Amino acid sequence: MNVGVQRGAIAAVQVLGLAVWFSMSAVVPGLRDDWGLTAGGAVWLTASVQFGFVAGAVISTVLNLPDRVPPQRLLAAGAAAAAVCTVVLALLADRPAVAVPLRFLTGTSLAAVYPTGMKLMASWAGSAGRGRTMGVLIAALTLGSTLPHLIAGLGSLPWRGVLLTAAAAGFAGSVIALVLVRPGPHAASAAPARNPRYALTMFTERRPRLANLGYFGHMWELYALWTWIPAFLLASPAARDLPGSVAITVFLSMGIGGVIGCLLGGWGADRFGRSPAAVTALLLSGLCCLLSPFLFHAPPAVLFLFCTLWGAAVIADSGVFSTSLSEVADHRYVGTALTGQTAIGFALTVVTIQFTPLLAEAVGWRHAFLLLAPGPLAGALAMHAFGRGPASALPLRGAA
Repeated sequence: MNVGVQRGAIAAVQVLGLAVWFSMSAVVPGLRDDWGLTAGGAVWLTASVQFGFVAGAVISTVLNLPDRVPPQRLLAAGAAAAAVCTVVLALLADRPAVAVPLRFLTGTSLAAVYPTGMKLMASWAGSAGRGRTMGVLIAALTLGSTLPHLIAGLGSLPWRGVLLTAAAAGFAGSVIALVLVRPGPHAASAAPARNPRYALTMFTERRPRLANLGYFGHMWELYALWTWIPAFLLASPAARDLPGSVAITVFLSMGIGGVIGCLLGGWGADRFGRSPAAVTALLLSGLCCLLSPFLFHAPPAVLFLFCTLWGAAVIADSGVFSTSLSEVADHRYVGTALTGQTAIGFALTVVTIQFTPLLAEAVGWRHAFLLLAPGPLAGALAMHAFGRGPASALPLRGAA
């Protein structure tokens, strides 16, 4: 099979399948009018997806699903199930009490999309180019996650229309996964014996443990920023004069800026090594957290450029962690390792998603993102230590 076609198909599934992830965040203004949605209700509509993802990832890890089920089928099923949940929500939900369980199930379904996509993409890349390849996958995730903001910002669709459009994208991703996607030559040749403990066993090994710790610091910041950057921008004095609406600004800075960051991060991981690429991105995004209070009152153009730089830095290292873990974990359980990593990482996102708006209520949105700074700074320390191990600058040979 053509390698480029397979990589493109896997990336397309991520863009389309993950379009439902932040679909509710994109329509919160409409829900405030229709449902009288409070700030607490908005938090739960987002946090419930994260809780669902963690639950789905834990189940998948315990059962070793990414390593024991044909991954393209698992990918297709996850994308389709998430789309179905979104359709039901769009057509039937009339209050948060109905929407939150459906968003939980959406997150559970997406646990079969993102980690499985990482395993499939790694199976189509040798060690030398795996950083760039995983960068493409994370770029696709970034674009898909911010796609609802583009749908909401460009059109005049009601909120239910935005959700149905995102769901249609998810169904398209499911079809592509089922028809086109196949495992690559670097996948394990046979399903391994069931080993539900491997997700914990990997923490007894130095390099997998450090790669995971770096990822956890990264996740402390990432999803809280993606969730609450619209609120930060709306509260800024520059909000009315930003290029386009706030929704378009979020798509351009977090989405397009993020895609550029992912591609640069993947290139840097292959060119300079996994550790230097991750540490650079983590320190830069952590610096953005610390500078955010000072840029809150900046002129619109400066604020937009700052957000674009932040959007690039905050996601540039994501593929580096996936690449690093896929190379140092037991090759028979790469899918389990990646899914376990994301399960814990996404559990951490619930904390910052919940507490960021609470801090904003106390001190204002200008200072709210200071809460996120310890994550990338701690992650940088872990990845610096990762780089001091053997073969730190180059990927390990024989990785799956």
